[in-house]
Amino acid sequence: MDPFIFGAATLLPFLLTSFIIELTPGPNMAYLAMVAASEGRRPGMATVAGVALGLAIVGLAASFGVAEFVGQSDMLYGALRWAGVGFLLYLAFEAWNGDGEEAGPSGKPASFYFRRGLITNLLNPKAALFFVTVLPTFVDDTRPLLPQNLTLAALYVGVATAVHAAIVLLAGALEPVLNSPARERLVRRVLALMLAAVAIWFGWSTRR
Repeated sequence: MDPFIFGAATLLPFLLTSFIIELTPGPNMAYLAMVAASEGRRPGMATVAGVALGLAIVGLAASFGVAEFVGQSDMLYGALRWAGVGFLLYLAFEAWNGDGEEAGPSGKPASFYFRRGLITNLLNPKAALFFVTVLPTFVDDTRPLLPQNLTLAALYVGVATAVHAAIVLLAGALEPVLNSPARERLVRRVLALMLAAVAIWFGWSTRR
């Protein structure tokens, strides 16, 4: 049997599980909503691309056992966890202060948002934990493991990217409304507080 092919009994539950997990609030969702609402859909989509690459890198690392090694090391896991919390708090602080620009797109290149999305996801240990704890439950131990892991990882990245793109499209609808500096400042600060709250929740929920 081709190790890359999964039956509906495996594929559909995995896709549904991936979808539900991606709908739960987390660092990716919070940051994507903030970028899209304050900067627009184009920066938001650039961030989505960075997040997708980050997920793909983590999935590839997990398939070769790197993520499991990190998950088993309290020191490495803790360092990754606190780096993620710190980066989210930095993003919240930056959003709260703003940069003195007028409302709307900041003019930063797409690569700026792409890098932010990539870093946010690479510093998210929950992504690695998904590949280490959830994904293996859908793998058939009697068949080659690596092709199955890579296939499921690719499917998860696809589901996550679709959800993230939908978040950007919805949140981006708010950006044209923020056409006055006063409103833009208020919404940016509300989103900054929400991102800070997510950072605190993220630190609490990933503790050991």
